[in-house]
Amino acid sequence: MGWLLEARDITKSFSGIRVLNGVSLTVQSGEVHALVGENGAGKSTLMKILAGLHAPDSGALLLDGQPVHFRNAHAALKAGIAMISQELMPFPHLTVAENVFMGQEPVSSFGWINRPALKRQTEELLAQLGVSLSPASRMRDLRVSEMQTVEILKALAHRAKLIIMDEPTSALSDREAEALFRILQDLRQRGTAVIYISHKLEEVFRLADRVTVLRDGGLVATQDLADTTPEMLITLMVGRSLNPRSLPTPQRTGQPSLSVCGLGKTGRFENVSFDVHPGEILGIAGLMGAGRTDVLNAIYGLHPADAGEIRVEDHPVTVAKPRDALRAGIGLVSEDRKQFGFVPWLGVKQNMTLASLRRWCHLGRIDHDAENRAVEDQVQAFGIRSAGNDQPVVRLSGGNQQKVVLARSLLAEPKILLLDEPTRGIDIAAKAEVHELIARLAETGKAIVLVSSELPELLSLSHRLLVLSEGRLTAELDPQRTSQEEILKFAMPR
Repeated sequence: MGWLLEARDITKSFSGIRVLNGVSLTVQSGEVHALVGENGAGKSTLMKILAGLHAPDSGALLLDGQPVHFRNAHAALKAGIAMISQELMPFPHLTVAENVFMGQEPVSSFGWINRPALKRQTEELLAQLGVSLSPASRMRDLRVSEMQTVEILKALAHRAKLIIMDEPTSALSDREAEALFRILQDLRQRGTAVIYISHKLEEVFRLADRVTVLRDGGLVATQDLADTTPEMLITLMVGRSLNPRSLPTPQRTGQPSLSVCGLGKTGRFENVSFDVHPGEILGIAGLMGAGRTDVLNAIYGLHPADAGEIRVEDHPVTVAKPRDALRAGIGLVSEDRKQFGFVPWLGVKQNMTLASLRRWCHLGRIDHDAENRAVEDQVQAFGIRSAGNDQPVVRLSGGNQQKVVLARSLLAEPKILLLDEPTRGIDIAAKAEVHELIARLAETGKAIVLVSSELPELLSLSHRLLVLSEGRLTAELDPQRTSQEEILKFAMPR
């Protein structure tokens, strides 16, 4: 069989640390080939080598059977390999057409950019993908999904044979992701190959023909998805079987830990009511923009509600700011840990105790010995892996960053924990560990409200499930007796 791309025994080291160890990969024309593995497995390094951003220390790359050596990303793109990174970097003040043909604009006989030809060629590419987008739109005015479409158009304008996509749906709504999946199907039919990197196994099994698994810089396996189950793939990625915990059903007797009644915020959500009992995990599903995060932010006082009532253990509380929520026993893990969850260049210890320093203050001084013991207890309980408790949190993996954020919330000793997308952007093994932590917290009697865009996560962790659509509650479902299709039916705008 003739391969479009073949990478043979690729090795790469940085500062004496080997990050790729004899990795091989083959890709066919018209194939969607998934690349999976934990953070640090070597996926990004391998893709940067294919895209000309790094040179391998040893090994060989073959394109259409011919050896290639890329000096830079431009050389790889010229050869037909394009990479769409997770962090999109368009030219924001330029138009769609100018971004698509950057560096290869059609010119007139006088050497000026031929604007009519530029517009026409962009329209032709848009029509090929069935995308409704104006060539004259400024990139700064586009949604993330539309920016990704422009990156795909740019690859097609360069006649790319292979497009590498790194976590392309991480910032997309469900509807935007569906549009991307339709474009991927069109690319496959055109004979364009795609290497698809994702932590979302449901996407891998839906889209990919084959999958390659990396672990600790080495190749574990390449196999057909038709012969693979999600459980098999997880075991290949982490090197062990991860058995999900069976959640005990909490007794919904006595007073709830948290009750909200008729909660509303103008323009965001209205008339939201629910309660959560000790030991219960209440899931909230909905499309992006449905109001899920707004509800949690209102309960925590980040953006206070302007209607309704919040009660903690049947006592009314006024939450005008996060300090009020903390005093009432409410903790929040924000959906954007990098912006709101931690201070990047502070250490593990400083981040972990930031919200609860008063616990270790005596006569105006911090008892650092007691603080260190509390932090070490949390590090052990959460299995946080770092170079030490003074290591800046920004230097940790995504999973360990999320554990620090969770530990910080728990050091404030909340009765109620609001979790907004607690596993976003972390790998499969870290996700399983966070799921285990959430289940363990519920078992200790914490009342948990869980917001997630991943329906399998909600179905596996929640005792009850609410659905929001356009700021209104549309359903309460039993996770054991419902399906993803039914959830989406109630989540769709009406």
